[in-house]
Amino acid sequence: MDDDYAAALALLLLIKKKQQKKKRLWSRDWLKKRSEESVQFRLFRKLKAQDPDTLRQWTRLNDQQYQELLCLVTPLIEKQNTNMRQAVTAAERLTLTLRYLATGECYRSLSCQFRISHNLISSIIPAVSKAIYQVLQPLYVKLPSTTEEWQKVAVDADCKFMYVDVGACGRASDGGVWDKCSLKQAVESSLLNMPPAENIPFTNRKCPFVFVGDDAFPLKEYLMKPYPGRGESTATRIFNYRLSRARRTSENAFGILATRFQVFRAPIRTTPENVKAITMAAVALHNYLIETSRDTYTPPDFIDREDISIGRLNRGQMYQHASAGVEKLHAIGRGHSNLAKQVQRVFQQ
Repeated sequence: MDDDYAAALALLLLIKKKQQKKKRLWSRDWLKKRSEESVQFRLFRKLKAQDPDTLRQWTRLNDQQYQELLCLVTPLIEKQNTNMRQAVTAAERLTLTLRYLATGECYRSLSCQFRISHNLISSIIPAVSKAIYQVLQPLYVKLPSTTEEWQKVAVDADCKFMYVDVGACGRASDGGVWDKCSLKQAVESSLLNMPPAENIPFTNRKCPFVFVGDDAFPLKEYLMKPYPGRGESTATRIFNYRLSRARRTSENAFGILATRFQVFRAPIRTTPENVKAITMAAVALHNYLIETSRDTYTPPDFIDREDISIGRLNRGQMYQHASAGVEKLHAIGRGHSNLAKQVQRVFQQ
């Protein structure tokens, strides 16, 4: 009897405890005011009407570009309303993602601004990033496919990314990353329709078209790198200088990307798959903005330029921001083929 009484008492206490337990909120009150207090419906609309320059700085896109991109991605990111709540609109999703790419703000900070839970934000940003890349890549991020297109690139390098490979392990060596890169496999398998060798200007000596790399890359007949050290001769030093000047285009591209999309200024705290999606979206937007608004995206004084008349490098405004660009890769020592050395020697001379 005592045991039955004790069991009944314990059951009553358990029921009372459950009744007193706080119910989990379906949605916090301040999140419910999204249509009234979100930056999308207040600040964004005011900037669009009254201050388009600030709007461009805020999202990196002007209003026309924003509307074009919104039309492209809406079918991929739009969600339907339910009986329980209003769905986050496609415009909100796009603005949120653009703001994240432009600033790298944490999800909780964006949650307060957009009145969207940080858990939902963590799924919105990767999804919209994938959609941005999907719609922009066919037009703005593509390798040349013909000899004529490759020759055009060789003449008009303009800080755009034609090929991007994201996702190598951080502990992998630089040489190991290149060895596994699909671009290397395509070049060595002659799959890129690169133009045949041509005479170097003002000479009758033929040389192949080459990629330009730094000390981290192996010397190949299709890939030029500097001579090690400071160079043993004037010709070697001049070759290294001119190779560095050619490489400045890629350094400028990374500098622009890191300055305009400050999500790259700090570790991106998400999964590797999401990091890849975010990176590819930023690259696609970078190329898109160079194509459609170069004067405002990369004004003349924004990147490094050399005054050839006096041989002086004028640093761009992007270097007013700390850590523009990428870390310098470490040199790798390895044997080089005689053909690669011969091509390097011809360019040197």
